[in-house]
Amino acid sequence: MSTERAAGPGEAVRRGPPRARLWAVAMFAVAAAEVAAAVAGSLLSGRSYAEVLDSFVPLNATMGFAFAACGLLVAWHRPGNAIGWLLLADGLGHATTAGTASLVLYGGAGWPMPLVRVLATVGAYAWPWSIGLFLPLILQLFPDGRPAGPVLRWLAWATVATAPLFVLEMGAGPQALITGLTGYLTLPGYHGLEPLWLVTDLRVAAVALIGLVALVIRYRRGDEVLRRQLLWPLQAALLVVLVLVVWGVFEAGPVYQLLAVPLIPAAVVVAILRHQLLDIRLVFSRTVLYTLLTGAVMLAYVSLVAVLDTVVRQRAGPGNSITATVLIAIGFNPLRVRLQRGVDRILYGDRADPVRAVSRVGERLGAGLPGVLEAVREALRMPYAALRTTAPEGHAPQDGHGTVAVSGTAPQSLQSLHAIPLVYGDERVGELVVGLRRGESRLAAADRAILELLATPLSVAVRALALSRQLQHSREALVMAREEERRRLRRDLHDGLGPVLTGVTFKADAASNLIAADPEAARGLVAELRAETAGAINDIRRLVYDLRPPALDDLGLVGAIRQRAAHLQRDGVAIHVAAPAALPALPAAVEAAAFRIVTEAMTNAVRHARAGSIHVRLDAGTELRLRVSDDGVSPREWRPGVGLSSMRERAAELGGSCTAGPGAGGGEVVAILPLGAS
Repeated sequence: MSTERAAGPGEAVRRGPPRARLWAVAMFAVAAAEVAAAVAGSLLSGRSYAEVLDSFVPLNATMGFAFAACGLLVAWHRPGNAIGWLLLADGLGHATTAGTASLVLYGGAGWPMPLVRVLATVGAYAWPWSIGLFLPLILQLFPDGRPAGPVLRWLAWATVATAPLFVLEMGAGPQALITGLTGYLTLPGYHGLEPLWLVTDLRVAAVALIGLVALVIRYRRGDEVLRRQLLWPLQAALLVVLVLVVWGVFEAGPVYQLLAVPLIPAAVVVAILRHQLLDIRLVFSRTVLYTLLTGAVMLAYVSLVAVLDTVVRQRAGPGNSITATVLIAIGFNPLRVRLQRGVDRILYGDRADPVRAVSRVGERLGAGLPGVLEAVREALRMPYAALRTTAPEGHAPQDGHGTVAVSGTAPQSLQSLHAIPLVYGDERVGELVVGLRRGESRLAAADRAILELLATPLSVAVRALALSRQLQHSREALVMAREEERRRLRRDLHDGLGPVLTGVTFKADAASNLIAADPEAARGLVAELRAETAGAINDIRRLVYDLRPPALDDLGLVGAIRQRAAHLQRDGVAIHVAAPAALPALPAAVEAAAFRIVTEAMTNAVRHARAGSIHVRLDAGTELRLRVSDDGVSPREWRPGVGLSSMRERAAELGGSCTAGPGAGGGEVVAILPLGAS
């Protein structure tokens, strides 16, 4: 059995080695020659059409050519797949029966009887292998030529081991393909083996059922591509079963109904080589639906007629049939709706049940975005889903934004992708991208409705992810800023104050040594010591100011702001500070952040906006609100720079916010800092 899997979409066609392809061509050529001989023998035999039809020559010839042609296509492109060779063998079985039967028709009267009986024997024993062995194995091993598990592997071997019993039942019986002519290898006590033939008949039903069960198992375990492949033979097998039940069980309809059997090899070829041909789900859905409906209506009709005939026996007649028909008509549409819903749920998921779909997605929110996307795909049976975030204003797309979660395999064509916008409030935070099912050219209205409904919880999840990332970036920025500040302090102390204080020590020692010997030199060194010490003191004050402005401790927040405003005032620039008479006790971090933000805003207004008047307003309640406005020149859009970024970061560190941009008469900066328990 083959180990080569069926090629997926876009996969390069695997060309077999020349010898394998020659074998495939040779087998097809033999089958085609036998079919040609069947056609020629039937035409030259002089027999009536009814006699030719009774010998099943047209049916076997058609099946032989169909199976062999389909087998050639699969074996040519997938030589490592056993399905192609099984199709060729199946075609040879039917073609051999058709060819030998037509030769018997042609030469039955004039050829030697032993030769005719040999041909009849070959024809009787050839076709059962196709029905009893090759076709069941095709269904059991589809699509890659391997069993779907250990149990099915043993069942496949059991199918092979028990196939001779079916062949013996069909070939060794007294019935003959040609009326009045039996071949060799018949069993004299054939009718005495009825229990054995009953077991054989049950075996035929069992191996066919095993094939259908294998397809269903693969469908449940498979991915999107495999499921799409499996629906093709399932569709064909369903149609063939319906035909065989009508013809074999009820013995209704012409024998031509058996020409439905070649639908199976045709479906197998399409599934292996071109499974994306059309939306097989829709075809399969409608077939299953109307098959169930037909069976349910027939069963209901027969049951109602029987019940009414029993209950109203004295009025038995056409009235019972009319009453049954009316009752069935009333219940038909509700039954159709329920069946359609069940079939669509298998093929299209929960798109007809929005509440169920949203519930399934909601249950997976705790599993992270990949789990949510997996739930979306399961709910709608879609091959691909992805979440993309939108970069916020002022951030480049590469700063951690873009595709954040993916589930499934993306289709090769961009036309098979569809995006649903994710909106949180008035802000577009991202989009949900889904891949269309194979065979679909656009997103169905029912799918769109479900996806738009799912967009709400997904928007919340994406927004939460964005906030989490922003928080993480803020933490990282805070840690980096702290470490940079420590590095700067270390550098200033090591490279600035350290050498200065070391020099002061050396000069103090030198001055003490020169006091007695050279007082003038000693006084010069003391003067240098004074200057260097003053410089060191200024450096210490600068370091202290960078850590926390001393004016905050000496004057308070309002006083420190007014002091800084007085230093910034120039000719023609007036700065007005308005604040409550007494601010509540503020945390040190809030005071420092507020002072830095107001100072930066005033400095920008003086240096860049050429403002003539600046107004600073402070209000305090549960939060400290700062507003700095000016009448300077303000562009329509402010480009974020170091100053604006630092103000926003200081506010964000405390859980507040800071906005900056053009105001009514110039520029405006508004910051809100929460005070918390303080």
